[in-house]
Amino acid sequence: MRLLELDKVCAGYGDLRVLFDIDMHIDQGEVVALVGSNGAGKTTALRTISGEIKITSGSIKFMGSDLAAIPAYQRAIMGVSHIPQGRGLLGSLSITDNLILGSYTKRTKARRGELMESVFEIFPILKERKHLPAETLSGGQQQMLAIGRAMMMEPDLLILDEPSLGLAPIVVDEVFRILRALKEKGTSMLIIEQNLVKALQIADRGYVLETGHVVLADKSEALIDNAEVRKAYLGVV
Repeated sequence: MRLLELDKVCAGYGDLRVLFDIDMHIDQGEVVALVGSNGAGKTTALRTISGEIKITSGSIKFMGSDLAAIPAYQRAIMGVSHIPQGRGLLGSLSITDNLILGSYTKRTKARRGELMESVFEIFPILKERKHLPAETLSGGQQQMLAIGRAMMMEPDLLILDEPSLGLAPIVVDEVFRILRALKEKGTSMLIIEQNLVKALQIADRGYVLETGHVVLADKSEALIDNAEVRKAYLGVV
């Protein structure tokens, strides 16, 4: 089943065009990685999908519904959950309260306790510290909280922008272990990640962006083996 589809999408900031005729799709249960250098338009693409930025032309469809006129909060209710760079947590609020903020729809409110226990089962450290302010957590624990809050929405599509940014290598491994577990449960994901090897290892497919254009799309294994991708983005020949 086609979950998300971008067709000739153009977008940007005011008069600054950043994305040019982007074609991309994600199928149900699929994990897709966006690959590209800084400034290629990856974060803009994610913000366009979640509704933070309006498209100037083209179309975005989610489960067959046209998203062009649908605001960001409504897209979240529809099942699009976006974890931005910096995680977007409210540091002065408790871990529990941050999780509660992820379950504000009618459907998830009714199952809030069940969903929270599911999050605590995956992240026991959050349960141990559930009454503490989110700002007391380490960087890795804050990323776990951000993922947990997104899970409270029971998303059909989980969007992650640099989930390992600023984390120690051992914590990065733990974050990707969690993402693999979510993949095994059938969660569809769109990931931007500075550690391209890890991103492509977990992804089914990938798109390479350069200056706002999709220049290559292929299965992850093929991208890892592609000599140009290895040289430009993985630092190996």
